Amino acid sequence: MALRVVFMGTPDFSVPTLRAIAEAGHDVAAVYTQPPRAAGRRGLELTPSPVQREAERLGIAVSTPLSLKGDEEQQAFRALQADVAVVVAYGLLLPRAILDAPRFGCLNGHASLLPRWRGAAPIQRAIMAGDAETGVMVMRMEEGLDTGPVALTSKLSIGPDMTAGELHDELMPACAALMLEALAKLEAGTLAFTPQPQEGALYARKIAKAETRVDWSWPARDVHNHIRGLSPFPGAWCEFEAGGKPERLKLLRSTLADGAGEPGTVLDDGLTIACGAGAVRLTEVQRAGARPVAAPEFLRGARLSTGMKLS
Repeated sequence: MALRVVFMGTPDFSVPTLRAIAEAGHDVAAVYTQPPRAAGRRGLELTPSPVQREAERLGIAVSTPLSLKGDEEQQAFRALQADVAVVVAYGLLLPRAILDAPRFGCLNGHASLLPRWRGAAPIQRAIMAGDAETGVMVMRMEEGLDTGPVALTSKLSIGPDMTAGELHDELMPACAALMLEALAKLEAGTLAFTPQPQEGALYARKIAKAETRVDWSWPARDVHNHIRGLSPFPGAWCEFEAGGKPERLKLLRSTLADGAGEPGTVLDDGLTIACGAGAVRLTEVQRAGARPVAAPEFLRGARLSTGMKLS
């Protein structure tokens, strides 16, 4: 028998899970997502979230509350009489009244191997820290941030040059498949939970603009992990001199390289840059207002020569 589900999610990452639940025949009573936000070149047009667009395509009722703390919103949620709420990157805290409303509580699809990387940016933080492995987990939600007991885990290796965008795209279908497995076990009465260990918990705080600039004094491996962990969004960056003034350059891909020199120095005509220890080769970059390009194309226009410095 199909479950009656409330789905709660917002970004692209959440969409495959919503689609899979609907296609599996579960009764999706409603979708909760973040309200439309200002977007576009001038920031004037209100744009619905990817989850809202998918819900509307599927013909599912959408709710976009600013908060779930009020009595009216909580009563409306309880009135849905859900068996379970499925939460994937929703973006709002769920108060106790919401967590307790569904018959089987709330299941969260989280993109890390808990307790490592609880919080808002687990994909980026895993790569920035140089982790070799991550995954997705289905957990039962509690009032604490990603502290609930875990039911299912799917692990994934992180390649040495993999970007956050690439990892995001691999984890999306993995999350959808794992959540379908969890719902099947929930229906069968066989979904079991194991408390998270207390050791090894790390908080994956939201990426701040202030930390996106590359620090060339870091060791090469840290610089490389920083670049790929922030690619493609929000993007690590540095500045180079163009026409006698500094120009911002977004760094999208890199690889570790041989070389040494003053941090930030261009070491060759292949865009190898010296770091505090070792060097990285920049392989894909983006100038302000331009499209991403491979390093050779960038160098044809920028004409960075050996010995010049990036800052």
